[in-house]
Amino acid sequence: MMTFNSDSEAPEAAFPNGNSAISVVPRPEPDSDSEDPVQAVRRLLEGHRNDRHLVLLQDFPDPDALSAAWAYKLIAANYKIECDIVYAGTLSHQENIALVRLTGLPARRWLNADDAHLADYQGLVLVDNQGTTSQLYEHLREAGLPLVLVIDHHAPQSKLDAEYIDLRPHIRATATILTEYLQRGLLNLDRNNSKHTKCATALMHGLRADTNQLMHAGASDFMAAAYLSQFYDGQLLSAVLQASRSKRVMDVIERSLRNRKAQNNVSIAGVGYLRYDDRDAIPQAADFLVTEDNVHTAVVYGIVHDEDEEREVVIGSLRTSKITLDPDEFIKEAFGQDSEGRFFGGGRSMAGGFEIPVGFLSGFYENSEYNRLKWEVFDTQIKQKLWRLVNPEEGMINTD
Repeated sequence: MMTFNSDSEAPEAAFPNGNSAISVVPRPEPDSDSEDPVQAVRRLLEGHRNDRHLVLLQDFPDPDALSAAWAYKLIAANYKIECDIVYAGTLSHQENIALVRLTGLPARRWLNADDAHLADYQGLVLVDNQGTTSQLYEHLREAGLPLVLVIDHHAPQSKLDAEYIDLRPHIRATATILTEYLQRGLLNLDRNNSKHTKCATALMHGLRADTNQLMHAGASDFMAAAYLSQFYDGQLLSAVLQASRSKRVMDVIERSLRNRKAQNNVSIAGVGYLRYDDRDAIPQAADFLVTEDNVHTAVVYGIVHDEDEEREVVIGSLRTSKITLDPDEFIKEAFGQDSEGRFFGGGRSMAGGFEIPVGFLSGFYENSEYNRLKWEVFDTQIKQKLWRLVNPEEGMINTD
């Protein structure tokens, strides 16, 4: 856990779109870096009573992010703080779509932050991310929205100036951290409150998803699951988990099988171009490839293109069953960082993801030959960066 204190004096920030400025008011500071995180968050929420917070998720939120953000919204309401949960990308994984639809989880897509009434918000909260995986983050910060709180379980991605940061890389799921908040009294769950039951169900799903159905769970995750078992709806969770894969997802999985190259128990597959809405097919393909006999690590990647904005990005996912392989270290070593020092990827235990902008070459064209050549360049470059970390003699991945 790390803490950062807000500045004692902060100027008003003007909005580029003409909205009135946000007046940044100094807030009570946590006592010290060693302060208990739950107590620190309680103090912070007390200091922000009657505020309105914008809770920002990564562009493609997963069950862990969605459930943790919902739990924060319910906790914040207990302190008279109103929250809106937003993301800039899309929900494309069938289980994520089912989770939102079946529980009524209050998250919505923001296509353009300029259209939002940012002056209505007094603070920004990051849940299950550190701003590096959201295309909205930099705009919100430039607009002067103060960063109030960061809650995440991933390894540090960049330096953040927030009132308080609850960052715990040793915890396997952000849902576990939010469940601890509930256990410690920031909100008392009521079995007779359907919203509480649905949120507990979402947290259980998020916890299971980020721990590979608890197979990679730690003691804190099991304690959180035991607590949630008193409130969650098993039938509702079963309905979410039974959501069927779309034909497009199955096509991507088939493509990954056809294109995979394996060496020393590592399987790597490029799947070409995907629509923006099909992005979550990539981690599902990686989940599938890692189950192959004699494979302990799988990496799947493709170029995801947004036809509306002509924006392209290389997106990839890593899955591993090898305990001694750290996905965060491996991805950072393989792909490095951009000109501003931000890593192109990083991961949690047993899984990881990366996003690499296509940049000047971005744009999906009618000329199929051009698209083919562009894919071959990126495919070759990515494979080269990945394979150089595979030691043929030792038969293991080397990140030293």
